[in-house]
Amino acid sequence: MRSFARSSRVAVVLMTLFGWTSLLVADPPAVSHSHELDATPVSFRKADLDLRTHPIDPALRLAEESLRHVRANVNDYTALFAKRCRVDGNLPPLQFAHLKIKNRKVDSGQMLAPMSVYLDYLKPSSVKGREVIWVENENEGKIVVHQGGLAGLLTLHLDPEGSLAMRGQRYSIRSIGIENLLEQIIGVAKEDRLHGECFVEIDPAAQLGNHQCTRVTITHPEPRDHFRFHQAVVLFDNDLNIPIRYCAWTWPTTPGGKPVLDEEYNYLRVEVNTGLSAIDFDPANPDYRYAD
Repeated sequence: MRSFARSSRVAVVLMTLFGWTSLLVADPPAVSHSHELDATPVSFRKADLDLRTHPIDPALRLAEESLRHVRANVNDYTALFAKRCRVDGNLPPLQFAHLKIKNRKVDSGQMLAPMSVYLDYLKPSSVKGREVIWVENENEGKIVVHQGGLAGLLTLHLDPEGSLAMRGQRYSIRSIGIENLLEQIIGVAKEDRLHGECFVEIDPAAQLGNHQCTRVTITHPEPRDHFRFHQAVVLFDNDLNIPIRYCAWTWPTTPGGKPVLDEEYNYLRVEVNTGLSAIDFDPANPDYRYAD
């Protein structure tokens, strides 16, 4: 009975997955090369930055408000997670996984709840069947992982920053999740605020699937050492007040060419405050496929 329920759940997830795949075409928005690029670039002296507004300020406020909301109101969530990032010049296909996260909660310096992560990889075949668990300050800080197929008979405990865990990855599992994504967006926005040549477009009526979103598009027309990307797009779900998609492109490699996709992270079918508990991050969970 338990096996049938698990199989039914996987079938539903897979049908959903293939529906979302058609939506996740990571091309830059149509405005990528032209929007506002004929405007006069914004240029500030550093001494003036605290006295004047910057084009990125509305986007920064949006991200900061979202982060405050997540920290105050979101204890946990589940999602269909889809990501890819360029490593050593190579961009792999999108990886899809069922994701569970319990957010870290701290009060007066005391850890009330550790950050907890569970991933069940669905696609492509090279990662299908892989399960990953990481709980902050548990399992000696290690990732508990097994691969799909016959390799799943072996459960490994890996250093999150070790070479095996980081193979094909840009960031460790410690950086996963919506709260971490917001912190990274805010950090980069504050770095961008120190410079000009920043064009920002905010569309409060964008859409991803059936989700009404606010789309933030940030463009740096010229490559500079202090910029991390040519263009970045963040989609904030208007109902949930969280980012559900982040994509970044580097500058075209040839004159008149397309921007180059560098990284993409999607949090789809998000359900918040589902009541996740310790068993959701325990290899002994009978619904999981870890070997005894």
